[in-house]
Amino acid sequence: MRLPHVPFVKICCIASIEEARLAVSAGASALGLVSAMPSGPGVIADELIAQIAATVPPPVATFLLTSRQDADGIIEQHRFCRTTTLQLVDHVPHAELRKLRRALPGIGLVQVIHITGEESVEEARAVAGLVDALLLDSGNQKLPVKELGGTGRTHDWRLSRRIRDEAGVPLFLAGGLKADNVADAVEAVAPHGLDLCSSVRSEGRLDAARLRAFFSALAQPPRAS
Repeated sequence: MRLPHVPFVKICCIASIEEARLAVSAGASALGLVSAMPSGPGVIADELIAQIAATVPPPVATFLLTSRQDADGIIEQHRFCRTTTLQLVDHVPHAELRKLRRALPGIGLVQVIHITGEESVEEARAVAGLVDALLLDSGNQKLPVKELGGTGRTHDWRLSRRIRDEAGVPLFLAGGLKADNVADAVEAVAPHGLDLCSSVRSEGRLDAARLRAFFSALAQPPRAS
């Protein structure tokens, strides 16, 4: 028996072709490739992102994590990296999102919402109609050095559930997910997908044993209440 509606799993911070292959063999449906960020783990050069993305077989999706906020810069970066999806980790003005949609009609747009409070729910509602999906994470854009992901922290899943119920687009849940809390996360939020990085790494490297533990926990039946 499996959890009902077992979510899509994205393994982020992929740093090499070997890590990409390991994640896919473990069961990942998508890979996250992190470009230049103000802080956080997993950053690799755009050249390496392009090399890794070119090796990933369909139907596995490749996500370019970009901190750029202007459409022209994002389009330029995507045309070099050539991933299937753009993960916009900082706020992108709505006019720029519309420009992205027109310029890249076949590319998935995923807007990250960093859950800090009630204002995050409003932000999610406002942007949901302009993107293909939302990804809820635990960063903080208001710090002097922005946190745009990879914090390893959970956030208030009650707010995540409200966004999931109200936004009307698929939702990815990120932030501190690991083998011992993933069942609770799925039960609390019922996301379309899960996104993880630090919990399946050891000394900075993707860890096959931790990947197995995570996917095993995800496959467990719900606990009796």
